[in-house]
Amino acid sequence: MAVYTEVSFAEADTFLQSLDLGTLQHLEGCSGGIENTNYFVTTDQAPYVLTLFERLTAEQLPFYLRLMKHLAVHGIAVPDPAANRDGDVLHSLCGKPAAVVNRLKGKSELAPTAAHCTALGEVLARMHLAGRSFEMQQPNLRALPWWNETVPVVLPFVDAPQADLLKSELAYQNHVATLSAYGALPRGPIHADLFRDNAMFAQDLPEGQAPQLTGIFDFYFAGVDAWLFDIAVCLNDWCVDLPTGQADAERSRALLQAYEAVRPLTAQERALLPALARAAALRFWLSRLWDLHLPREAAMLKPHDPTHFERVLRARIAAPLTMAALFNTSPSTVQPTETLSA
Repeated sequence: MAVYTEVSFAEADTFLQSLDLGTLQHLEGCSGGIENTNYFVTTDQAPYVLTLFERLTAEQLPFYLRLMKHLAVHGIAVPDPAANRDGDVLHSLCGKPAAVVNRLKGKSELAPTAAHCTALGEVLARMHLAGRSFEMQQPNLRALPWWNETVPVVLPFVDAPQADLLKSELAYQNHVATLSAYGALPRGPIHADLFRDNAMFAQDLPEGQAPQLTGIFDFYFAGVDAWLFDIAVCLNDWCVDLPTGQADAERSRALLQAYEAVRPLTAQERALLPALARAAALRFWLSRLWDLHLPREAAMLKPHDPTHFERVLRARIAAPLTMAALFNTSPSTVQPTETLSA
C-alpha cells in the first residue's frame, strides 16, 4: 500500500462526502504493500480505506470489487466497497480509478501460531465455496502466462545460479500445466495474495480463547484459478520458518486440517500440492524481483526482499510439501505417464 498519487485533504474530503460517508477528520498514507495508493481515512461516521488503483484498469476492477461484495453477502468477513447514489462501487479520484471500503477491525498477526493457521484454513475453505456462485470471470493475472513473460525480463538482474533456477522452475511449471491432473483441479475465484499481513485478528481476547479471524482484505490480485494455488500461497507464508523458508509441519497440518474440515481436497489436489507450492514460491520470487529491479516511483514504496521466496522455492524443491509427509500417510499418486519429476 504505497503512495504513488498524492491526495490532498480537501480532495479526499470532497470525494468522501460525495459518497455520503461523512466529513473527513483524518487522512494518512499507508506504507505497506506496493501495488496501489492507499490511505487510511476517518470521517465523522467511521474509519475507511481509500484506494487509488495504479496498475489495474477500470475494466478489470469490477471483478475485484464485486467479488468482495459477493463474499460479504455470503458471510465472509471482507471489506465492503462503498457505493454512490447510482449503486456504483468503482469511482474516480485524481484521474485514477478509486474505491472506498470499511476498515476491518483487529490487527494482522505477523507471527502466526498453529491456532491462527487453523482459523485461516477454515475461512479460506468457506471463501472458496462461497465463490462458486460468483458469475464474473477473470483469470489470475499473475499466473503462468505472466511468469513466462517476466522471467526473461528479470534474468539480467540475477546471478547465474538464480537464473538457472528460474529457467528450470519455469520449465517445470509449464510441464505441470499440461497434466490432466492439473486440468482437473477444482477452480473458482481465489485471493491469490493471502499473506499474513492481509488478514486481521481480534485483539484482547480472553486468555485461552482461540484466535478469531476478523477479516481478509487486499483482493486486488484475485482471479479465477485453482483453489490449490490459493492454499499453496497461504502455506508458503503462514506456515514457513522465515530464516530458512522451510515448511513448519505443525502450522501446515493445522491449516490443511481446518480447510479439509470444510472442503476435503481431491486426489488431484493432494498429488499436486508439492508442485503448486513450488509454483506459489516462484510467483512471489518473480514479482519481488520485478518490483526491486524495475520499480515505479512511490512516496512510501518499500519493496520486499526477493531472496526470501528464492529460499522458499529451494526448500520446496529439496523437501517437497506432500500430504504424506505432513500427515504420515500413503503418498498420493497421479497417472504413471504423468511424471512430476523436476
